[in-house]
Amino acid sequence: MKKLLKIVLVSSITLLFFSCYYDEFPEEVAVVIPENQVVSFADDIAPIFVTYNCTECHNATGQSPNLTASSQYTSLVPSYVIAGNSNSSDLYTMLAINDHRNVDAESLALIKKWIDDGAENN
Repeated sequence: MKKLLKIVLVSSITLLFFSCYYDEFPEEVAVVIPENQVVSFADDIAPIFVTYNCTECHNATGQSPNLTASSQYTSLVPSYVIAGNSNSSDLYTMLAINDHRNVDAESLALIKKWIDDGAENN
């Protein structure tokens, strides 16, 4: 009986330690965009939405934000993007933490830099 109790106790403790999960930002994005590089919404960010077919769901009649070409920027800023603060911006957190649509590291780095640099409509 004591042996069974020990097995159950050890198993329970092991399960407890390995089942903990926290939503955290990745320590570092694998790709680093040079500090002096200007990230353009039109040239760098908007094409990401095309690459990952975001408008399949995020369109005028679907889920918010509307990422169709005519509405992308106005749908994102300021509702989903807090200029200068990528870690508080829903766009970045949905893509980075929740691994939404499996966006690659380079695209995440571009989005992060664009937001941190002020999220301009350039």
